[in-house]
Amino acid sequence: MRVLYLGLPLGAAVLARHGFTPDVACVWHLDAPGLRRLRTSAARPGRLVLGRPDLDAPDIARALRSAAPDAILSWFWPRKIPAEFLAIAPRGAFGVHPSLLPRWRGPDPYFHAIRSGDAETGVTLHRLEPEYDTGAIVAQRTLAIHDDDDAWSLARRLDRPSLALLVECAQRLARGETLHGAPQDASRATPAPQPTEAELAISFQAPAIDVVRLVRAASPAPGATCLLGDTLVTVIAAHIAEGRVPRALEPGEAWVDEDGALAVRTPDGGVVLDVVRDEDDVELAGDEVAALVAD
Repeated sequence: MRVLYLGLPLGAAVLARHGFTPDVACVWHLDAPGLRRLRTSAARPGRLVLGRPDLDAPDIARALRSAAPDAILSWFWPRKIPAEFLAIAPRGAFGVHPSLLPRWRGPDPYFHAIRSGDAETGVTLHRLEPEYDTGAIVAQRTLAIHDDDDAWSLARRLDRPSLALLVECAQRLARGETLHGAPQDASRATPAPQPTEAELAISFQAPAIDVVRLVRAASPAPGATCLLGDTLVTVIAAHIAEGRVPRALEPGEAWVDEDGALAVRTPDGGVVLDVVRDEDDVELAGDEVAALVAD
């Protein structure tokens, strides 16, 4: 089976390890893991690796059509794929998305799943369509979201099942299966755009659990932000304050707890700011954070 691959180098390298070396691999993020393995596996006559190709360019389109792929497989390709390009593979075009579609369609499902307090998420193998994340669902795998997951750790934990689905797709196609999938229920779709600066701004008028979820959802980058005194900081880690919370404080006012850490009052308790980055991108923790509001 001839495979045309789109996405991060690691996906193509994993396919190659399972006997499905792409005949053409179009890769983005050339500094991402897996590129060396991909180049080694593809170093045979008739195989091609293209870095950040423009699929709309006529010469690229001709080259990819001439490759005569049976199937297109994608793992984190960051650009829209032209409809006419998707049609060149008779066995179909398939991608894996890191959410349980139709929930959290879009580029940042990790942020929205954690921010919304979802207990679980997962990965979805779906048919590729010109519109992002709208194609028929072929298979899904679920994964529990841990209380200490941030966006980075959740993304890394979803890599393994998503790569497994990608390989499973290739295996099923190689066995001659036709993967039609089931249409998505658009009425259940939720968008997952990149968060705006306003969405990343912490409001200590919100319940403590909401503040901590926002911090986790945005960590380590781009990060949730707030003012400590006159300093704008990015909060990297925080937890709900335990023990006595000064009742005289209003939401948004801070105190130093018995461990010397800075905590901020919320309507239902407080949040301890464990690690922050200051305006010079320096990480501060413990009493260093408290020093920002020493007065």
